[in-house]
Amino acid sequence: MTDTTVKEQGAASRDIDEMITSAKEATDFLKALAHEGRLIILCRLAEGECSVTEFEEMLSARQAAVSQQLARLRLEGIVKTRREGKTIYYSLADDRAREMIRVIYSMFCAK
Repeated sequence: MTDTTVKEQGAASRDIDEMITSAKEATDFLKALAHEGRLIILCRLAEGECSVTEFEEMLSARQAAVSQQLARLRLEGIVKTRREGKTIYYSLADDRAREMIRVIYSMFCAK
């Protein structure tokens, strides 16, 4: 085996490792989006920040259910919070999510 062949195999192995890492990150990201309630939350956040109370009203859901979905999105780094007094406001923290919402909107919502 030549030095070039060994180097090429090493580079290919690193490429596969990077691909595996990227695929894991992508599937984690897509899993976070792949829930009806979370997707609705993200669509709303694409328009601007929103409070938990507003989400409860919009989704006709109890605070615990809304908070659970928001916690998952926070854990994934997709949303961030801002506190104003007793009210917590959520907004998008990940530009990938904003772009994905635009794509999903154009595919499924734009008529």
